[in-house]
Amino acid sequence: MNVTRIPRFVSIAVLGLVALSVPRAQAQQPAAPAQGAPAQAPAPRVARIVAEPANPALVAGQPIPFKLTAYDSAGNVIENPPLRSSGPRGILRYANGQLTGMQAGKYEVVVTAVGGTNPARLTIPVTVQWPPIAQVEILPEPGRLYAGVTLAHRARAVHADQSERKNVALTWRSSNDAIATVDRFGNVTARRPGAVTITAEAEGVSSSVRHTVLANPVASLTIDIEENSVRTGDVVHLKATAKRASGAAVADVPITWSYTYVPDDTIAAPGATGVIDRGLFAAEVPGRYTLLATAGPTSARKVIAVSPRDVRKRISVTGRGSINHVHTSDLWPWTGKDGRDYALVGTWGGDGWAYVFDITDLGAIVKTDSIKVDARVINDVTVSPDGRYGALSREGASNRVNGVVILDLANPAHPKVAATFDQELTGGVHNMFATNDYLFALSNGDKYVIIDMKDIYKPTYKSEYDHPNSRVHDVWVSNGIAYSSEWGTGVVAVDVGNGKWGGTIEKPKLIATYPTTSGATHEIFPYVQKSTGKVYLFLGDEIMSREGRVWEGTSYLQNINQKGGVPQTSAGYTHIIDFTDPTNPKNIAKYHQEEFGSHDIIVEDDVMYQAYYDGGLRIVDVSGELVGNLAEQRREIAVYKPFDPQGYTANASFVMNAMPWKGHILFTDFNSGLWSAKLEPRSQPLP
Repeated sequence: MNVTRIPRFVSIAVLGLVALSVPRAQAQQPAAPAQGAPAQAPAPRVARIVAEPANPALVAGQPIPFKLTAYDSAGNVIENPPLRSSGPRGILRYANGQLTGMQAGKYEVVVTAVGGTNPARLTIPVTVQWPPIAQVEILPEPGRLYAGVTLAHRARAVHADQSERKNVALTWRSSNDAIATVDRFGNVTARRPGAVTITAEAEGVSSSVRHTVLANPVASLTIDIEENSVRTGDVVHLKATAKRASGAAVADVPITWSYTYVPDDTIAAPGATGVIDRGLFAAEVPGRYTLLATAGPTSARKVIAVSPRDVRKRISVTGRGSINHVHTSDLWPWTGKDGRDYALVGTWGGDGWAYVFDITDLGAIVKTDSIKVDARVINDVTVSPDGRYGALSREGASNRVNGVVILDLANPAHPKVAATFDQELTGGVHNMFATNDYLFALSNGDKYVIIDMKDIYKPTYKSEYDHPNSRVHDVWVSNGIAYSSEWGTGVVAVDVGNGKWGGTIEKPKLIATYPTTSGATHEIFPYVQKSTGKVYLFLGDEIMSREGRVWEGTSYLQNINQKGGVPQTSAGYTHIIDFTDPTNPKNIAKYHQEEFGSHDIIVEDDVMYQAYYDGGLRIVDVSGELVGNLAEQRREIAVYKPFDPQGYTANASFVMNAMPWKGHILFTDFNSGLWSAKLEPRSQPLP
């Protein structure tokens, strides 16, 4: 019996669904026969879909064999059936004929035949259980327990393979509450001198740490903060000195920080007003803050005035490169060899068209050429820093080969195809990153392939990186380090030529990984901040259809694809990770607008240019150290939502990409094409 095996996951990015098991070209219609050739028989209609096993039961992290078979009405197996599927993104992963669950729970995967009315459909219930916990590790915060003080403890529960169980239910207990108590969060408060044992338990596995509580020697406490007034979002380093009666410092006493708040008007601000995190404080709203430091019964306080961070500017549109007959995807601007400026723009569901615009005069953008390739989607476009070559990513090619198309930009207004490259890329390329010598191309969300581009007419395979049990969506290379966003895995940093961690372009080597709290890490941009020397990673979530709309069969996809279809919605936000020390990354800040979701990100000169889907273009001040939610700190410089009554979907703002360019901002909108805008100089405060 011939059985259709599922080659790999397919990620339908714009719908925000994970396709569990669809060959990349299955949704393509057969090519029309040449003139005079006999007509091809119509593809058999899928009458029934069978999953083996029908009800997969998984242990998280442990793969099992899995396959799908499609049958016609006569019971014959259909080769390469036109199927699409949807399921929980980042929870279930498929590779090499095996299905792996990453998080315990009960889930459903819906597989539907494409085409026709009342298509065959199969709902596959999937159950994932956690493996047993093998060990619990207790990690006390620095400091010593003195009577009256509180010392925080954290516990890690790990499986036999050393993977950590997140959000596990822990039970904490003290051997003697008269000596020290512990709350359900692991905070240990010492009451009087003596020996005490603190225990954390999860699912019958426990670990303990022993403390000897000493008499509290602190006689005085002073706050050593120089700032008396700051703006919202400015970071204050919390520092206090505890001293004995003799004046000697008590260096190991834990100091607890808190604050009280008086608003700058008569109406208190809703929600959080300030953030204390790892010895740092940032006010989210204006007002008068009293910082409190305590070390047992001894305390100190300092009052700081916080003024509004008013960085707002007006923004105005300067030009348009309208595209309203198909959806628009990515853009990339460059200066051509002829000294003029250009932008390469891709399309989504646009039958493989890309466009070239002359943007030398951003008040009069002119389309100079178009390029047609064999693809359903050109999700990503890029140009090498030297302007020597461009690249178009391909998904949904009719021959299922996909890969990338390399453009010779010697004549930038009218590029010509130099080569195609598909080695290890046949599953579809969603995103790329170009250097002068190498092109990093994602292969079907499994890995990224590094292509030698020294001869653009003969590109060659150089190497690749595939992180185990992970799905990759984007990659950005800086200073010889490839930073990739990999959904539930979070950020994956790899040495691809930096050398500090032993990696080369021929033999990439893992540096570190760091997961976000959302498990939906989709976009990444590394930024070295000159004023602080810190390396910040800006990681964007992608959570689509936030109103609960899910894909049912083909109807939703067709509605999105047809002109005037359903406007998209989104959720998720931008996480900001301090990655200065890759061995100790810290999730320290975010940019979170509740009603919208993030997409592409660029940071330049302490300004973040964020494509925020239905939230439009967002321009945000990211200067100085970052802590807390930047959206609450009045760091937004400008917001612009492109509405076009002639758009593919009329008046439906859905910004895909944004980039600063020579004093302007270029951005693409899913429904209306290329836009150019400019921040206006500000001479006085805005109302």
